[in-house]
Amino acid sequence: MNLLSGIIVIAGLCLFEIISSIDNAIINAEVLTTMRPKARRWFLIWGLLFAVFLVRGLLPWLIVWATTPQLNAWQALTATFTSDPRVLEAVELSSPMLLIGGGTFLIFLFFHWLFIEPKNYGFRGEKFFHAQSVWFFAIVAVLLTLIVWFALQINPLMAFGAVVGSTAFFITHGFKQNAEVGEKNLLRKNMSDVSKILYLEVLDATFSIDGVLGAFAFTLSVPLIFLGNGVGAIVVRQMTVGNLDKIKKYIYLKNGAMYSILCLGIIMLLDSFGFNLPSWASPLITFASVGYFFYKSKLHIKQKAAA
Repeated sequence: MNLLSGIIVIAGLCLFEIISSIDNAIINAEVLTTMRPKARRWFLIWGLLFAVFLVRGLLPWLIVWATTPQLNAWQALTATFTSDPRVLEAVELSSPMLLIGGGTFLIFLFFHWLFIEPKNYGFRGEKFFHAQSVWFFAIVAVLLTLIVWFALQINPLMAFGAVVGSTAFFITHGFKQNAEVGEKNLLRKNMSDVSKILYLEVLDATFSIDGVLGAFAFTLSVPLIFLGNGVGAIVVRQMTVGNLDKIKKYIYLKNGAMYSILCLGIIMLLDSFGFNLPSWASPLITFASVGYFFYKSKLHIKQKAAA
């Protein structure tokens, strides 16, 4: 990967992390308003180190290491920057399992948003699908069956990876649902600032899984994922205490994030089955999707102001 490609990938990762973390930033902002200034500073400074280094840095490395047992810890970290043919071969052999798992997770995430989650309708068809929420579980079950069936024709480990991806989705979905209840309890109960900080850190780790798994659609390089997602996480923390109210006015940004998640999930599935796409495809799709819905949000703001 040359320098220009690396910069494009990092920029795409940064944007994807920011957009996919808006919900997390909103929850953080609500809880931070109930904490003392000292606790807020602690969360925003030291908590940031945890969010960036331990979550955005450690989690991608552990995923690559776990799916490529032939590599040691250092080889897993530097796999895409080495010329060792044994390391490159090991990554190539194990990448379909990682990609199909991440792709399944992201596609399930999109369909959950499309069918179940409340939203501002960016496209006319979204309202129709939202009204058919009862079909969500049937659709993802059939989709998983098809993915596993085709994966079994190639490699049983790919089928296992798809099942792991679906399992990870339902586990993290449960944590996110609990987060909504937990936020209400934090705002209602007289809990200590330490308890609130611990809650926010666990919540941040849960929300970061979307960004980390989506990052593998951009690159398998752990250092690049760390840089892109890390910068994005820093921006999100600044949004939490700065311009979050302004960001909320761009009501279709979440739509842009979810459509980019769908496209990244499809790219990961295609890559896992051997349809290799250029490295610039994921950043380009992310910028295009977010850019379109950012423009649509600006039009909405202007129309609302004019009315």
